[in-house]
Amino acid sequence: MLYPALGFLLGAIIGSFGAVMLIRWPQGRSALGGRSRCDACDAALRPVELIPILSYLLARRRCRRCGAVIDPRHVAVELCAAFIGLVAFLAHPPETAIVTALLGWWLLLIAALDLEHHWLPDRLTLPLLPLGLVAAWAGVGPPLDERAIGAAAGFLILWTIAWAYRRLRGRDGMGGGDPKLLAALGAWLGWQQLPMVLLGAGLVGLAAILASRLRGKSVAATDRLPLGTLMAITAWPIWLVVAK
Repeated sequence: MLYPALGFLLGAIIGSFGAVMLIRWPQGRSALGGRSRCDACDAALRPVELIPILSYLLARRRCRRCGAVIDPRHVAVELCAAFIGLVAFLAHPPETAIVTALLGWWLLLIAALDLEHHWLPDRLTLPLLPLGLVAAWAGVGPPLDERAIGAAAGFLILWTIAWAYRRLRGRDGMGGGDPKLLAALGAWLGWQQLPMVLLGAGLVGLAAILASRLRGKSVAATDRLPLGTLMAITAWPIWLVVAK
């Protein structure tokens, strides 16, 4: 159980940084510069207040100085990233588990940004494509030829759908980052898994709509769904299988 515990701990640490990126990046603030601070009073946090997950629980969800509620996104991202690390090291041997965890943490940030802001920044989606091909060259996951085809097919599938929708309806029906993300996922999973990614994303999206309806929230045909989030959520479990 040493490796899974290490994956959980490492994931929590990575998740702490990911949460800062999720909060600061859309505001135009750097996640790298300066000390960690309270989002409400801007007081610098002490090292003991920076322990992932545990500090949030010990502080009872509030800043010790100003009493403001700590943004729950911090602990939510930390827990998700810790879970990703745990599962990665349970599912795969250490060499592959590191790659699996890194992909999961990367997709977690992509999914969170798209869910909250409908934003898939190129600085996150585009590097995934060559990294997927490098992983194939290193012998992790599906062969390189399937992944090269998957990258091209992934982009063309969604780009064509977006182009056709714009021609027929006279407006955009899909963000420009979605084809790039599917291309990146194709570079990791291979072309054969792309239908599963799209099917899974559709099913997760339908489940989300149904849950909203059950909570009494109205859903209109013009409501936007974060396709990038749905694809990211679907893709990582598929990678757990195909990377073996």
